[in-house]
Amino acid sequence: MNVEATTFTQLLARYERVIEISQQLNATRDHRALLKRIIAAAMELLDIEAASILLLDPSTGELRFELAANMDDADMTSIVVPIEGSIAGWVVAHGEPRVIEDVTQEPNFFKNVDKVLEFQTRNVLAMPLRTHQKVIGVLEAVNKRQHNPFNAEDIKILMTLAGQAAIAIENARLFQQSDFMAEMVHELRTPLASLRTSAVLLQRQTLSDEQSQIVGIMQSETERLIQMTSEFLDLARLESGRMRLDIQTFAVEKLLQESIDVVQPQAADRKVTIHASLLPFNANGDRAKIKQVILNLLTNAIKYNREGGRVEVECCHSLRHDEPYVEISIADTGNGISREDQRNMFQKFFRVADNSSTQGTGLGLAIAKYIVEAHKGTIWMESELGVGSTFYFTIPLAE
Repeated sequence: MNVEATTFTQLLARYERVIEISQQLNATRDHRALLKRIIAAAMELLDIEAASILLLDPSTGELRFELAANMDDADMTSIVVPIEGSIAGWVVAHGEPRVIEDVTQEPNFFKNVDKVLEFQTRNVLAMPLRTHQKVIGVLEAVNKRQHNPFNAEDIKILMTLAGQAAIAIENARLFQQSDFMAEMVHELRTPLASLRTSAVLLQRQTLSDEQSQIVGIMQSETERLIQMTSEFLDLARLESGRMRLDIQTFAVEKLLQESIDVVQPQAADRKVTIHASLLPFNANGDRAKIKQVILNLLTNAIKYNREGGRVEVECCHSLRHDEPYVEISIADTGNGISREDQRNMFQKFFRVADNSSTQGTGLGLAIAKYIVEAHKGTIWMESELGVGSTFYFTIPLAE
């Protein structure tokens, strides 16, 4: 085998290893373990003496070492890397990689790190850790062994690794945040369940009108808080990527009618009539999750409707991106939503200002969006002030 063929084989093996490492990173949810894997991968793939990960602190904007092959925790905690006057800071500010073959000739080289570590940096390859929206930090490769320079393939390899690493780090962060939120909210469920039971038992007693009113408020508020905790836990599972879809074929017409039957008493209380124009389609999806979306949209259509208003439910065939879908629409005759508010309707915790008196978490539509998009569908809305709003979503049509 000639030298050129040998080099190509070695390069191919490196890229195969990058793919294998990327899969490992995407499967790692523990933040510390993930950083260790990234450092080890960089040192293996580039044959370097050291590697480090620096991340921006979102609260302070400071750039700090999160993990480094040649640092202990005390060193990492003590060093704050300036945005101005450091190679990593330049990479964060510009969002571009830097290759420094001789750091002694680089004015942006931050010498304090070498002083603290009693280490000698010769050359550096610094790559931005970029997610879809922003640069969150820097992955640095330090000192190519045998005093070799970093070459074009080294840059491509580290760029690929950094891209995968950034996404994995963001996912791990999100996973940790979701776990914390889920644990906190879960702890609320036990005392809330006790309050619900107490309220039910009190309702069975002979009470004065004033006492009965107080217990009724306690019961309704407890139910509202239980609903809120359920939505928070749903959101935590969705954001962490741990929601699993139970895909099956189901009749859309039957599911819509079931959902209408559930909200019918709520509609009757507000004298809202529900009209349905349902065609017999079958869809592929998680029936329970899609029912959750439908119930959320129906409940909103009734809650934000005018007294004695109307709700129209329809389903039809839709061809989006050359794939067959079922399109479901739920329209109300409420006050409508302004164009400014429409832009934020599917954001977490957003609630229309005019409806601020209506209690809720502002999570229902965000959860619905997660569920629909997990089915490769789309959710959107149309609204006109004084006329009403229509919410649409699509799910895959079954064969």
